[in-house]
Amino acid sequence: MTTGQHMWKGFIDDLADDLEDVDFEDPGNADDEGWETEDEMEADMEQDDSELTFSKHTGLVFCVSLDPLTNSLAVTGGEDDRAFVWRVNDGEVLLECMGHKDSVTCAVFSHDSSLVATGDMSGLIKVWKVETKEEIWSFEVGDLEWMEWHPGAPVLLAGTNDGNVWMWKIPAGDCKTFQSAACQSTSGKILPDGKRAAVGYEDGTMRVWDLKQGNAVHVIKGQDGHQGALTCLACNKDGSLVLTGSVDGNAKLINTSTGKVVGVFSVDKGKGRGSKDEDDNNSVESVGFCNILPLVAVAYLDGTLAIYDLPTQALRHRCQHEAGIVHLQWEESSSVVSTCSLDGALRLWDARSGYMVSEYRGHAAEILDFTINREASLAVTASGDNQAKVFCLQRPDR
Repeated sequence: MTTGQHMWKGFIDDLADDLEDVDFEDPGNADDEGWETEDEMEADMEQDDSELTFSKHTGLVFCVSLDPLTNSLAVTGGEDDRAFVWRVNDGEVLLECMGHKDSVTCAVFSHDSSLVATGDMSGLIKVWKVETKEEIWSFEVGDLEWMEWHPGAPVLLAGTNDGNVWMWKIPAGDCKTFQSAACQSTSGKILPDGKRAAVGYEDGTMRVWDLKQGNAVHVIKGQDGHQGALTCLACNKDGSLVLTGSVDGNAKLINTSTGKVVGVFSVDKGKGRGSKDEDDNNSVESVGFCNILPLVAVAYLDGTLAIYDLPTQALRHRCQHEAGIVHLQWEESSSVVSTCSLDGALRLWDARSGYMVSEYRGHAAEILDFTINREASLAVTASGDNQAKVFCLQRPDR
């Protein structure tokens, strides 16, 4: 879920539409400052800042995550209907997850890194024991939108196209479903207390579910909800706040105890845009909270990364990208936020100053997902060039 990952079926079409709007070549402006010569463009394409390239996939690589215990293993899922568990230091494959019927768009390790769950777009979910390399459980649901492990137990949650959220104990398979109106469950996050989950839907609604009782504690809808599909959501460290993003161009801050909307962030606020059509809105693609400062980051499809001040809700910085942002991630214990975008670059930004700290290139196509280790010394990316890459993140202050 970068970012981020939602609605992959339409992703390629949307990407094609986006690229149609890009003016790749205008001979009349060839001498303008900022245009690259052919040699410079070739050099850009050949630039590879990565330490390691993982090339076992034979189609687009949609998702990547690191094992939470050691951060030494990655799992990637791809268009080739396969997932791989591999070592980030040398790329050696520990486990090839076979048997999927469609693109693997979700692949995540359990809280103790002993299990890995892989899910494909058709809704086939498999769970593998990493140590023995065996499949220990599988289940079929409707078209899969998102999947996440519980932060402290072998419990798996998944959201589907038909609006259901499923929860299983693994490997026993005890199952519970959280049903809502028949519209896609587009994104979900188990809150840090492990007792509740925040789930976003295609109709702009967000629900906070009680996982034990099975009921929706809060439903944020109508004027309080979004005026378009939710694309992403994140919670702060103690789970008291959830930030939601939508195709309507807004990010909303919700108090999880009261279910009240306590803030709305819009980068276009006050600009007086003429049209209210959903298509003219700048979709929010990814959101996140800074752990050490009262800041949030909101990433938009037009390439804007907005840093907002949480107490005042003021726009603090606007960090512009050359292409749409797919996903963002804050470092665990700093004010640096990283982004990946459709131009194939990974960028690190200092949220205090709004300046870019560093940029890493090497992919020949868009980055579709990425993750950063706890120490913020390593990033692993998944790309439309059929590759995953490992980048060593170096900064002057360490």
